[in-house]
Order: sequence, then C-alpha cells, then structure tokens
Amino acid sequence: MVVVWPYIDDMKKQFAKTARELGQLPASLPCKPKAILVITGHWEESEFTVSTATNPPMRYDYSGFPEHTYRIKYPAPGSPALARRVRELLGQAGISSNEDPHQGFDHGTFVPLFLMYPDASIPVVMLSLKSNYDPLEHIRAGEALKPLRDEGILIIGSGLSYHNMRGSDKPMPHLCPNNSRSI
Repeated sequence: MVVVWPYIDDMKKQFAKTARELGQLPASLPCKPKAILVITGHWEESEFTVSTATNPPMRYDYSGFPEHTYRIKYPAPGSPALARRVRELLGQAGISSNEDPHQGFDHGTFVPLFLMYPDASIPVVMLSLKSNYDPLEHIRAGEALKPLRDEGILIIGSGLSYHNMRGSDKPMPHLCPNNSRSI
C-alpha cells in the first residue's frame, strides 16, 4: 500500500511547514548520504542501543489514529555494518552499548524520512536514548559519533516534531510554569 503524506488529511495544514522543510532538506546537503543514523526520542533503553536488523520492521508506537496509519510501510534497509561502526565509536569513547536485531522504525523515524527520502533507498540505523536522560552522557555519545559525518552518514535527532500530534496546536503552560505565556 502506498500512502502519500500527510497520513491524516485533517492535519495537512498543521504540519505543512514541517513537511515542506523536511522535503527540502536533502537538497541542502552536500551529497546524498551513504546511510542515515536516527537518534530517536521514541526509543529508550538503560544503555545506548543500536538497531541491527537488515530489514527493520515497522513499529506503530502511537494509538487512536485512523486504521490506515497502522499499515504504513517505510521499507528502507537497515545496515548492520553501520550499527557495528556506531558501537565501535561509542566503545572507543568508553561508552557501553547494546544492540537490538528486532527494533523497528518508529514514527519519529519513518515520518520524517518519508518526507526527506520517499523512495526509502538509503540504509537506516536507529540509536536509542539512554533512559536516564543524562545530558552529559548524550553529549559524549554525540561527540563520539561525529566521525560518521565525514564518512557520509547523515545523523538525525528525531522525536519532537512528530510527537503528541494531537496536542501540538494546544497551549502548554506547564512547559513554562513561571511564565503565563504558552508556547
């Protein structure tokens, strides 16, 4: 089944700018990436964990959406070689990591990638966040992974743009408890 963005018609206007910007992003890059590493805010583990599947499954990590959104496919291949390289770089920095051969593409991965690379031809590997959310550990991991940029790997941090889509147009005063203005 081919599904054209947006997946939910009544959200077309709400996400038009995000969709346009993501669709234009590949043209701003110096070249087509060899592979993509998505550090996804929709996957948390006690240790940084890398997806190693050759053909990653889909993970419909949402609820309450139209039935057709649970049949969306983004058939990009995985890259066990990139997953090994990610673990190697983390290990060289003294950062422990795990691997998961079953982790699938979550909506923080497949939605933006569909907009950027709809043909799904570029290999994709995901990296979890650490569930302790320690900022220094995450910064260290980012520093350790910097060499991938020079190896033709596009590194994407994902999670917020396509999270809580039903609440994205509502005021959220709890985010600014000392300020009466909402975001």
